[in-house]
Amino acid sequence: MNSQNTPVHVRLWHRDFWLMSIANMMLAMSVYILVPSMPIWLMETEKFTQVEVGLSMGVFALGLFLLGPFCSWLVQRFRRNRICIYSIVGMIGCYSLLYYSQGVHNDLLEFGTILLQRFLLGATFGLAQMVLLSTLIIDTCESDKRTEANHSAAWFSRFSMSLGPIVGIIMFYYKNFDAVLLSSLSCAAIAIILILTVNFPFRTPSDTYHIFSLDRFFLPSSMPLFLNLLLIGIVVGMLMSLGLSDRFYAVIMVGFLMALLAQRFMFRDAELKSEIVTGLILLLAVLVMIYTRPLPIIWYIAPMLLGMSIGIICSRFLLFFVKLSRHCKRGTSQSMYFLGWESGIALGVGIGYALFMNDVNSLLVVSMVLTAVALLMYNYYTHNWFLKHKNR
Repeated sequence: MNSQNTPVHVRLWHRDFWLMSIANMMLAMSVYILVPSMPIWLMETEKFTQVEVGLSMGVFALGLFLLGPFCSWLVQRFRRNRICIYSIVGMIGCYSLLYYSQGVHNDLLEFGTILLQRFLLGATFGLAQMVLLSTLIIDTCESDKRTEANHSAAWFSRFSMSLGPIVGIIMFYYKNFDAVLLSSLSCAAIAIILILTVNFPFRTPSDTYHIFSLDRFFLPSSMPLFLNLLLIGIVVGMLMSLGLSDRFYAVIMVGFLMALLAQRFMFRDAELKSEIVTGLILLLAVLVMIYTRPLPIIWYIAPMLLGMSIGIICSRFLLFFVKLSRHCKRGTSQSMYFLGWESGIALGVGIGYALFMNDVNSLLVVSMVLTAVALLMYNYYTHNWFLKHKNR
């Protein structure tokens, strides 16, 4: 299936699918709320150095991989919706611990404590998202609409990249960091409530399953796609470390909507390679504009093009992961896409604060180089490799 177009079926958008998609968005929002505000709080209130801040934000990426090897065993051994809910409860515990330590108890937090909190938050978020994306959302739809379901549900978590930081910035500057943490906690709690409203029938576990497994976690055969997506995610994460305004993130949402329209009309019958190539060119244009022309109008054009770039690139990469996997590995391909993108974002944010916090120009130059590398890698290797190895 080399079509650029992803069909839309009204029957997919029933009550349960809506609830699970919104739960997915709320869960991702709870994490993205912290991205613009937590580094500032760590520096101004907790007196962390820029390297400590970068490591604190970047260690989240490592946590994402911690519980993945146990994902298949957990959803086979226990009720899959309960595993997701317990993971989100773990996230709430991480938020609550931080809230109590710095808000109620009013202690200066140690670097090791923040590292552990961020690592555990990444671990619980990673498991919750893997179960949600690879199992629960798919369980709510018919088998012939699962690709469309994957594509559509991913857009809801993508919207959180805009909505989450907006909430975080508003709460931080008009309230305080306590309000930011309570917002993250509330979004996670709403996700739990939405999941509880959906009935998931009991499924008899497989006769053979292993405690440690790559199933529903990691797809080694997709490494070129994974590395290419990881590189792009790092660039976007580095941009997010620039201390962008709530207006910037709001305009990114406009770019997301433009990407949806572009996919439906501009790329409907276009060459398969064109989508990601166009998205990377747009990303490069955003970096060049910010670097060379820091005019007021740029802060409207750049985020719009950035949102369009992210929407186009991520949508196509997600479908590539699905097409690369066999039918029984669809859930694993979803987790692989999630890990590549989210770990890239976290690493990019960490690198941005640790190495380039006081040198925006160097950050932009490095980002342009990485984007160019990602473009060359995709155009001359990854795309051709995908065509040779895809299964659908």
